[in-house]
Amino acid sequence: MFNHKDTRTQRFLCLCVFVSLWCVPAFAQTAGLDLTGNWQTLVHEDQPERGPGPELVDYAGLPITDGARQFALSWDAGRLTVPEHQCRVHVVTYIYRGPLNLRIWEEKDPQSQRLIAIKQYISTYEQPRTIWMDGRAHPPEEAPHTFMGFSTGKWEGNTLTVYTTHIKQGWIRRNGVPQSDKATLTEHYLRHGDFFTHVIIINDPVYLSEPLIKTQTFRQNVQEGQNWLYPCDPVVEVDRAADAVPNYLPGENPFINEFANKHGVPVEAALGGPETMYPEYRQKIKK
Repeated sequence: MFNHKDTRTQRFLCLCVFVSLWCVPAFAQTAGLDLTGNWQTLVHEDQPERGPGPELVDYAGLPITDGARQFALSWDAGRLTVPEHQCRVHVVTYIYRGPLNLRIWEEKDPQSQRLIAIKQYISTYEQPRTIWMDGRAHPPEEAPHTFMGFSTGKWEGNTLTVYTTHIKQGWIRRNGVPQSDKATLTEHYLRHGDFFTHVIIINDPVYLSEPLIKTQTFRQNVQEGQNWLYPCDPVVEVDRAADAVPNYLPGENPFINEFANKHGVPVEAALGGPETMYPEYRQKIKK
């Protein structure tokens, strides 16, 4: 037999559930997938560059400016023997490209359990990183720059999107291609099972003509012990004047043809630029 009282009770309960869900704070509604744990990078993407390192004067596929190209051509690999450069940290725009172990954990308010920040520890150069998730603003432009920069994040569905400013001058590629301290970084973290894809988008108004997009893949892994440490002590390895910095003057780089000749590409293609990013550039080479 139909019972009007039971029906009203069910409607009331449904309304209570709806109101309770509606009142859930925004940060709880938008929480994405769990990224906490220990992760290890895979280097099947761009392995020659990320493993043994890029070849000299290989800037192909990079949307660099003329200024960036000149900076790179003046770079002498001997600069890495200068004590000040031996232990120089990779900036946040590049550090994920090399071999590393990555630990991620969350910092939450002890009372409300609201997410305050996502923390990272990067084994390469033992770098701690904080991604603020509490809506705080970025500091003013004149604030100090650091190797990891200042990062804020938000969940977009199941994707963690991070925006970073205030990054020190660093490298886009480890063969002298520079990144300026005006660069900004946008990241997307997308987890799928025991893996997550890390997408980075670098915008640099000084050394890039277009945004540079790269990806890395991480696999969940348990790594303990010394693999998390990165001891680095600079030493004097070469007998040179204290104020000498290895470099090449314009037009004097002896390796400008090495990569191009080895791989059978025009020198102008090896020197990079926005055109070299796109498939259509192959037709230009053929002509």
